[in-house]
Amino acid sequence: MSLQDIEIKSEYRSLLDNVAKDFYIPLLQQAVSYKRAVGFFSSSALVEISKGISALVKNGGKILLVASPYLSAEDVEAIRKGYELRDNIIKKALVRELKEAKDVYEKDRLNLLANLISDGILDIKIAFTEDENKMGMYHEKMGIISDDFGNKVAFSGSMNESAAAMTLNYETIDVFCSWKGEQDRVAAKENAFASIWNDCEPNIRIIDFPNLKQEIIDRYKKATPNYDIDKHEFGERIYVLEEATKYRLGPDIPRNVQLHDYQIKAIDEWEKRDYRGIFDMATGTGKTFTGLGAIARLSERVSDKLAVIIVCPYQHLVEQWVEDIVKFNMNPIIGYSASSQKDWKRRLEDAIRDQKLKVRNKEFFCFICTNATFSSDFVQTQINKIRGNALLVVDEAHNFGAEYLSKLLSEKFTYRLALSATLERHNDEEGTAKLFSYFGEKCIEYSLDRAIEEKKLTRYKYYPIIVTLNDDELRRYSELTYEIGKCLIKGKNGKVKLSEKGKILALARARLVAGAEDKITKLEEYIRPYLHDRHILVYCGATKLLRENQDFTTVDDEDLRQIDVVTDLLGNKLNMKVSQFTSKEDVEEREILKREFADGDTLQALIAIKCLDEGVNIPKIKVAFILASTTNPKEYIQRRGRVLRLAEGKEYAEIYDFIALPRPLDDVPSLTVEQMKKELSLVKNELCRAEEFARIAMNMVEAESVLDEIKEAYSINDNLITFEEDFDYGQ
Repeated sequence: MSLQDIEIKSEYRSLLDNVAKDFYIPLLQQAVSYKRAVGFFSSSALVEISKGISALVKNGGKILLVASPYLSAEDVEAIRKGYELRDNIIKKALVRELKEAKDVYEKDRLNLLANLISDGILDIKIAFTEDENKMGMYHEKMGIISDDFGNKVAFSGSMNESAAAMTLNYETIDVFCSWKGEQDRVAAKENAFASIWNDCEPNIRIIDFPNLKQEIIDRYKKATPNYDIDKHEFGERIYVLEEATKYRLGPDIPRNVQLHDYQIKAIDEWEKRDYRGIFDMATGTGKTFTGLGAIARLSERVSDKLAVIIVCPYQHLVEQWVEDIVKFNMNPIIGYSASSQKDWKRRLEDAIRDQKLKVRNKEFFCFICTNATFSSDFVQTQINKIRGNALLVVDEAHNFGAEYLSKLLSEKFTYRLALSATLERHNDEEGTAKLFSYFGEKCIEYSLDRAIEEKKLTRYKYYPIIVTLNDDELRRYSELTYEIGKCLIKGKNGKVKLSEKGKILALARARLVAGAEDKITKLEEYIRPYLHDRHILVYCGATKLLRENQDFTTVDDEDLRQIDVVTDLLGNKLNMKVSQFTSKEDVEEREILKREFADGDTLQALIAIKCLDEGVNIPKIKVAFILASTTNPKEYIQRRGRVLRLAEGKEYAEIYDFIALPRPLDDVPSLTVEQMKKELSLVKNELCRAEEFARIAMNMVEAESVLDEIKEAYSINDNLITFEEDFDYGQ
């Protein structure tokens, strides 16, 4: 394709047209050269100039940028009186305009530009007028975009390359195309730019500031550039020119997304059940896309007159959803404590009002938030104001079986969809029953076994590594077990449960097992063959649970103790390139870490807490060392599934699972019956997880031989390996 294949208007007005999406991005997608004079130089101008250039860069293109310094009255007076060298004053004025990025998009865009300067793809020169020693500002706004076929588009006008000009001021640009009989106008603009760039234009001076370019690199270059920033900010559709003229106003499945048969069948079943149901799908099998496809199906059925509320437990899950939501032709309102949309509350109020008043083309809206935001008084008040069709989509829906969330499952939502890889709640039949009662039956049950068999997830090898408590740890474990035994009380349903004191003791015991000293010793032994590899995850235990009013799980000093020890071992003693990945890192920092981890050049291993439970998407993980023990099937099934996501060059994954036992197996025969009884619950629960992992591993026989040694030592019959209540709170 060429520039001639794009529908180009002769004029664009900032309050009527989305200039980035309608003009820059489509044209630059086909371009190999972009020459731009932008008026004043600023970080805001750099951000705006970045829109669309990713595609040009992929075409092997080059960018030339001319800008003028914004000089204050004091700057001009200082130059006139010769207080300071002109170039120094200009340089200070330029650096003054390099502001901090306002959000993750600006960070990515400035990082991209800094990388392009560093790679010699983008060059910047500073222009100003000078006549008889009187200095002024060069303020012409124009540009020339050229493709590989000799086609050129020139444009000029009052529009500055700044956020304010793009969105607030009423400004225009005029456009001229070389193939439309406007060759002379195009040539005039191109000659003028060449004269300015080469410092041949009368009364216009050009300064090439290498220090300015280095300042931009030092200030903004943070990581590998995100060349998909336009897709993330504006949505996938901006790259599909065939769709640029007409498409539905509501959600729609992109043409470059082909749902699998099982996904379509799930949506069909959901439709048959009056748009209520559950998608029970293993991690990594396209649960999000299936949910978005269901939203598109329902919205089309109700003529795009629909309020969609999507709820996720964590901040970063919301952001992962947003990346996909925009691909499905939706512009979501994003609500959580640290949302980049600072005015999300106003947006939600406006959207609900517009739907209620049936404002044309505004009867559809999508609001996505965290569990904590959803349960807030503000959001609940707004939901109660909805008068039209409403759909509730809950990701990781097992969380909504908890009492504080289940009471918010309102009849306001005629349409309902629950998504989860493990809907059944651990040790909570009542909470599980609430979920089925509200959302309906399962429309699909797509297991991890099937996902591996059908190559939707990768195969894996499983290595159970036996670790044991040392003498001090075993003594403390026995003391805690004894104290926990005195804290059992009967609940309302007659079932035995722990008192509040018992829960604290159980948490202390869980910490003890999670932080067993032998895990570090064994980790050093088993990670040595991978010292020069990459895409490694070391997963540490966290014992804190997500609180009702939180968007992310916090970690404390106890949780960080093990991760700090592991970091010291891998980073200092073994000289590996590692980084921690915890709730201390915000959404933007996590995205940078994920990109660096995927590249593998500067980061070999992530040392993480909670990421495998929270739905963090890191497909490149090839080797996982799971130090954290858990008896909760929901957690360990999710942990395994997230390691098995498909990725280029990943033939299979390897999982090293640290099996915590009270003592070495050689010491077990000397135990009394009473001692054996106290240890069996921990041993059986560890075996319960390990048996599930080994069952479909590529090296099943090898893995099960290790487990057979444990069963033989403790005289455990295969038929007796079931989960036993061990009051394991939060490992």
